[in-house]
Amino acid sequence: MIRGILISVLSIVVAGTAYWGYQEHQEKNAILLNAENNYQRAFHDLSYQMDLLHDKIGTTLAMNSRNSLSPSLAEVWRITSQAHSDVGQLPLTLLPFNKTEEFLANIGNFSYRTAIRDLDKTPLSNQEYDALKVLYKQSGDIQNELRNVQHMVLKHNLRWMDVELALASGKEMTNNTIIDGLKTVEKTVSGYDETNFGPTFANMQKKDENYNRVQGKVISSQDAVNIAKKYIKFDQNAKVKVTENGKGSHYGFYSVSLQNKQTGQEASMDITKKGGHPIWFINQREVKKQAISLNDAGKKATDFLKGAGYHNLELFESTQYDDIGVFNFVTNINNIRVYTESIKVKVALDNGSINGFSAEEYLKTHHNRTMQTPKISIEQARNKVNPNFKVMENRQAIILNDLNQEVLCYEFLGTIGEDTYRIFINAQSGIEEKVQKLKNAEAIYQDV
Repeated sequence: MIRGILISVLSIVVAGTAYWGYQEHQEKNAILLNAENNYQRAFHDLSYQMDLLHDKIGTTLAMNSRNSLSPSLAEVWRITSQAHSDVGQLPLTLLPFNKTEEFLANIGNFSYRTAIRDLDKTPLSNQEYDALKVLYKQSGDIQNELRNVQHMVLKHNLRWMDVELALASGKEMTNNTIIDGLKTVEKTVSGYDETNFGPTFANMQKKDENYNRVQGKVISSQDAVNIAKKYIKFDQNAKVKVTENGKGSHYGFYSVSLQNKQTGQEASMDITKKGGHPIWFINQREVKKQAISLNDAGKKATDFLKGAGYHNLELFESTQYDDIGVFNFVTNINNIRVYTESIKVKVALDNGSINGFSAEEYLKTHHNRTMQTPKISIEQARNKVNPNFKVMENRQAIILNDLNQEVLCYEFLGTIGEDTYRIFINAQSGIEEKVQKLKNAEAIYQDV
């Protein structure tokens, strides 16, 4: 009898295990099928978008009026954005495809910046038309290569899950039609010379990543340690580690790490070799319950920057995150805010100590400027603003526009309804350069 019971129990266990295994297998197949469908959709969408892109660039080449060019270039930008999104949905994380993505990004950036430009005042140059002709040919080459891959996928019913498994296992060097086809696409793009989009695009891409404007003598690694200790104020016997940036870096800097031997507290700082200017630092300590106000913390941040040798700075934004205050400063020259020169300071609200600092944007952009004189009055600029906008403050400011150019603007701070905005009107041309919606206070949600 006992034997019969054991056999029955074992039979139930085996049946249950088999059913569980069957369910797991079905769920796994459903997940794999869903992933495969998503990959197939993204790839065929990419091929379709490249067809559209090639045709739309060709159409743009035949246009001449601004009324037609701007919408057409905006459509080119939309198509490249979608194609870029489709590439991101393919299992290519382990397969180099960066040249193709860079190609799409450059077309998108060029078409967007040109579309928002006043083409009546600054029409497409011969250089930019030549660039479009080159892009038309190159997009056609990529279109043909993707069509070849698409043909092989459909003809042989190839699966993208096989691509993902091959890449994940490191077996992509074996004969895989899809991988080989995509490598051909990438090789085709890599063979192109750098396309010259003209000065507008070059200026848009121009960004000082080298801290070329930084002044001062070149410092040693020991100088960097002394600077870090001065800012972070650890015990002189703190454990120190200094790393010099590698050969591939665009600018020289030291990375200094400090550890307080008594408390175990750690801090890090990056310092430029030229001039010994701190780029950023962070003091990694646990902040206790708030004991000082955000206003008092702002004063401590201001005093810290003055003591560090930063002058003509104005605090324009402060935010509190739990028990940390974050303060954003910008240069102020004759009551003109220079938003491109910004410094952020983090202050612990338990004791007012400086927990973090970032001067990256300031170091990249700070220089002696020749301030422009506005060509329009503040009243004329005010008339360019939405009539429903209630102005609370106004001033002059220098910002970076969509073409990566510094421009002098009239800044208007105000509200529409319950929302607060900053609106920047170009002080020379009167165009609306930028509109920023400021964040409202976040609601506090409680557990129910």
